[in-house]
Amino acid sequence: MTKQQPKFNRVTALVISVLVALATVLGYTSFARLWEHDIIIPSPHVTAIKWLSDYFPPLKDSAGDTRIFIIDSGEPGGTVSVMGGTHPDETSGFMAALILVEKIQLTKGRLIVIPQCNNSAFTHSFPQEATPQFIRHDLGNGQYRSFRGGARGVNPIHYWPDPEVFSHYQTGQKLSGEEVRNLNRAYPGVENGTFAERVAFALTKVILEEKVDLNIDLHEAWPEYPFINAMGAHQKNADMATLAALEMRMEDVDIRVEMSPEKFRGLTYRELGDYTPAWTVLAETPGPGIGRIRGITDEKLFVEGKDAFYVEAARLGRTFIPYGEEGWPLNVRVARHLTTVESLCRVFSELNPEKPFSFANMPAYSEAAATPVGRYLNVPQ
Repeated sequence: MTKQQPKFNRVTALVISVLVALATVLGYTSFARLWEHDIIIPSPHVTAIKWLSDYFPPLKDSAGDTRIFIIDSGEPGGTVSVMGGTHPDETSGFMAALILVEKIQLTKGRLIVIPQCNNSAFTHSFPQEATPQFIRHDLGNGQYRSFRGGARGVNPIHYWPDPEVFSHYQTGQKLSGEEVRNLNRAYPGVENGTFAERVAFALTKVILEEKVDLNIDLHEAWPEYPFINAMGAHQKNADMATLAALEMRMEDVDIRVEMSPEKFRGLTYRELGDYTPAWTVLAETPGPGIGRIRGITDEKLFVEGKDAFYVEAARLGRTFIPYGEEGWPLNVRVARHLTTVESLCRVFSELNPEKPFSFANMPAYSEAAATPVGRYLNVPQ
């Protein structure tokens, strides 16, 4: 007796083929959306929009190109630049920079905002960690706006393979090979270097050509990482950072200051401080969505900041910040960044009265911390 073969008719084959094709189309559509620039709706106060390739033409039409928004008060003063999206998965840095573009007005000086410094890193997510590709924000009127979630480093399709060891070009400092795709290990950049080094080179040119006086780079850190709820400052502007931190503490915003390590190379607040005249600061808020103790990594974690594993870790003394049931929601993290930017700018102006700089409508910390981030975004027309 021969073994009977299972029946496999044309209808079954057609159904399977259709399902496979549908899954392929849906997967490709979702993947392709990550290559599209997020919609940003500048406020009327934005006086110019440039591209990073305007400063470094080799980046034109590449994934390294990104938008640069300039707000000029029309009144003489200092020039401040704010960087967001160096690490796109550190959501509050990008969102705080976005709010500056979409809502903020100046009365003195000039503000340059780069919300998505590392555009390539916005084009992919962490494939083995189930991180969200997009994060939605409720505008409060029944509408939502979504933005790419992104990952920490340059997309591997834009630079591959990683070497076993990454060597910082200017100093020779050796780091793990995957750091070759970390924009914040590549400054001041290399004109003909790796992908991240070329982007860093272009961003350094922005600081130099726009004659930036103060640069602020916005980040998030793991709750179990010691450098958190802090500002890192270059030694030449230590007084400014310290005075700003004291001012913030008077508003019940707990923050501390650390100096940039002279032997830890490639970071904005080290290299831009060394290679440009700008005063430089890097700010860190908590990032529940990027730590290693976290649970389910969905968009709720990035927006609401609640995680039972971190609550328990804090109870056991394993975090460097308090972490209760209320978590660390995005509005609180963004409020910290906005307050950091305003305080640094105010103290900078006090220390450099010949370069005044001031905001007209920056929300107070207490207001921003109590307001969902989406309420500060513009509504699509």
